[in-house]
Amino acid sequence: MEYGAQYRSRNICSHKAYVPGEQPVSGGEAIKLNTNENPYPPSPEIKNAVLGELESLRLYPNPPAYELRDCISTLHGLSAQQVIVGNGSDDILNLCTRCFSDENLKVGMLDPSYSLYEVVASLQGSALIRVPFADDAFSVDPESVIGSGANLFFITSPHAPSGREYSVDCFRQILKEFEGIVVIDEAYADFAEQNALCLLDEFSNLIITRTMSKSYSLAGLRLGYGLSSPEVVSVLDQARDVYNVDRLAQVAASACLKDRVYFEKTRNEIIKERERLVSKLNEWKWETSPSGANFVFARPVNANGATGPAVAKDLFEFLASRRILIRYFPQHERTASHVRISIGNRQDMDILYKRLMEWIHQEQQ
Repeated sequence: MEYGAQYRSRNICSHKAYVPGEQPVSGGEAIKLNTNENPYPPSPEIKNAVLGELESLRLYPNPPAYELRDCISTLHGLSAQQVIVGNGSDDILNLCTRCFSDENLKVGMLDPSYSLYEVVASLQGSALIRVPFADDAFSVDPESVIGSGANLFFITSPHAPSGREYSVDCFRQILKEFEGIVVIDEAYADFAEQNALCLLDEFSNLIITRTMSKSYSLAGLRLGYGLSSPEVVSVLDQARDVYNVDRLAQVAASACLKDRVYFEKTRNEIIKERERLVSKLNEWKWETSPSGANFVFARPVNANGATGPAVAKDLFEFLASRRILIRYFPQHERTASHVRISIGNRQDMDILYKRLMEWIHQEQQ
């Protein structure tokens, strides 16, 4: 027996850790279009905010992050009691499973979707219910969610990895009848045309999670938040690590949230590049999903007109050999023939297009 195995919890013995997209080692040059990071630096306002906090690092941060909660609540027109802040939105997702699932209370998710839901359920020792999508367009059947038997259900909107948006009416139908907590994971909502914020006034069993990793360029700082009823936030607060958000993250996030001009500028640039990528891929007859995110999900077509898992894998490996990192998901039949490409800046995207043409020409040869 491996040393220490007898001391492990039952949950950890069967647990499989989350596998992130490749992060090049320090000094490794690559064009990273694989983890949906923002290609632009964060707001320049962040520098003075962080520098001004350095002298206070000897002190613990404010445990509930009151000032940051106030900033977030003002942005969304909510009360501060409806906001909870975390070490990335993954921290909030983990708190949801801590508070609303256990060996008897099950966790539900649409399949395929963000694989972290399975990870946090596993750590909690909760049974996971996978609800398949209605079709290859990743359509949601509200009745399948309502009747899933889960106490806590995760829905990603826009969906990952497809980028599809879902209507408020779809969520309203689910929330009216679902007997439990619904978490709408809006990690990419800032790049979409719609979101579920208006439903917070209607349903006390709704939790919306947001991240500042994507639209605010703070992936390296780890800052996310949840929005819900004061009663639900109070429960989440009971399970929150006391100092889960450090001083630098709190002031940096506030600075970025307040700089709306910079936010709008960079977000619009990303959306413009996203539409340019979709246009390019459509010219090559690649099937793309309508995206409300900062990435595009597409089914590559080689020079012979072939598609499928082998074609997607070949493109992924071709680009990786030229240090352009994208994602592909061979684990599920609905994703295996596709690749997901994060939106980079104009220069990186131009290089990507050249390499894609090389791949097509190589296939012709």
